[in-house]
Amino acid sequence: MARNVLYPLYQLGNPQLRVFRTNFFIQLVRPGVAQPADTVQFRIPMEMTRVDLRNYLQSIYSVPVAAVRTRVQHGSNRKRDHRNVRVKKPDYKVAYVQLAHGQTFTFPELFPEKKLSPEGSSADDHIRDELLEAQRQRQSRDPRRGGVPEWFGL
Repeated sequence: MARNVLYPLYQLGNPQLRVFRTNFFIQLVRPGVAQPADTVQFRIPMEMTRVDLRNYLQSIYSVPVAAVRTRVQHGSNRKRDHRNVRVKKPDYKVAYVQLAHGQTFTFPELFPEKKLSPEGSSADDHIRDELLEAQRQRQSRDPRRGGVPEWFGL
């Protein structure tokens, strides 16, 4: 069942000079559950069909696609606002794209584990410890004040 999606039927001008941009935005999502190496998960708009997604990936990004499966994830309806009225998060569509034979995808590691220095702790831990110690010394009470609060200063 197709929804009312408006495609540009005709535009004036030379066809070689026209550039068509899609009306869709897709997001690459890190899967919550382990998936096969040839499967990629996307979050797509509700109006986008699996055929649209296949054409999108093949024509724009030249990604060979074997199969596309979609599901609709319903938004949470548990939260309430300041007037105690239920607030519903919007629904979204999740697409699982299976790549062609021999193609694999591994999600990039954006935050790799830090390498340990030869002493056994990382350099960042050493710097952090120094900063925390300096902060403790700044916040410690001055023994020369004799119990007078810090806010009562000259």
